[in-house]
Amino acid sequence: MAVLKPNEILSSVEYRPWPVPRVPWVMRQTWNDLLFAHWPLPPAVLAPHLPAGLTLDTYAENAWIGVVPFRMTGVRVRGLPHIPTATRLGEINVRTYVVAQGKPGVWFFSLDADSPLAVAVARTTFFLPYFRARFTINRDGETVDYAVRRTHGGAAPAEFVGRYRPAGPVFHAAPDTLEHWLTARYCLYSASPSGQPYRGEIHHAPWPLRPATADISRNTMCAALGISLPSTAPLLHYVHRLDVLCWPIRRVPPSLA
Repeated sequence: MAVLKPNEILSSVEYRPWPVPRVPWVMRQTWNDLLFAHWPLPPAVLAPHLPAGLTLDTYAENAWIGVVPFRMTGVRVRGLPHIPTATRLGEINVRTYVVAQGKPGVWFFSLDADSPLAVAVARTTFFLPYFRARFTINRDGETVDYAVRRTHGGAAPAEFVGRYRPAGPVFHAAPDTLEHWLTARYCLYSASPSGQPYRGEIHHAPWPLRPATADISRNTMCAALGISLPSTAPLLHYVHRLDVLCWPIRRVPPSLA
């Protein structure tokens, strides 16, 4: 499949809960071979990990935490030349779901990537908690073998080792379903070193979700944060590919957060 141009990514916006930003986008990315592994948790477990100004979002009285391994390609900063060391990378993130000013979004507890340049830029430009890590990612047909180990100096150790694959046809989550609630979020939140929350808008097509199966043999991504996962099996979804545009982060005014 050809890489979508920015105007093609922006050609459909009617499903968004709020308009696309009027200011120019700053980065495009393509997310590949992505696994959503989600677990429900009591809100009291996750709420203490959020900065002031963000409210934990819940579905049917549960908070949710996700571990999301994938490959990122086609990373380009608008107006800058192609940088090979930051264009293709492995990434895994640990996330939950929050609201500020009525806008539901994603809060990242951690993001690991194998590009030192991308890690440095994301930490300083987007205030995102990125860490350097070493990845081994292999794809055989629709099966993905994925292993990552954090190597960032001074950071808590964290690993993920698993094999996953799609287990059903593509579907688009219907409004008001859990799958829609988990994925239909068109912004991320981060916090400055002083704890001030920021919002970064994103845009992409509705997630082309597929049911998934996974054999996860090692997962300490949440334990590194001091968060214990429940013993229940995770809710699993696979996404083959999604093209994404990102906008600069903007401060969330304290009086409106």
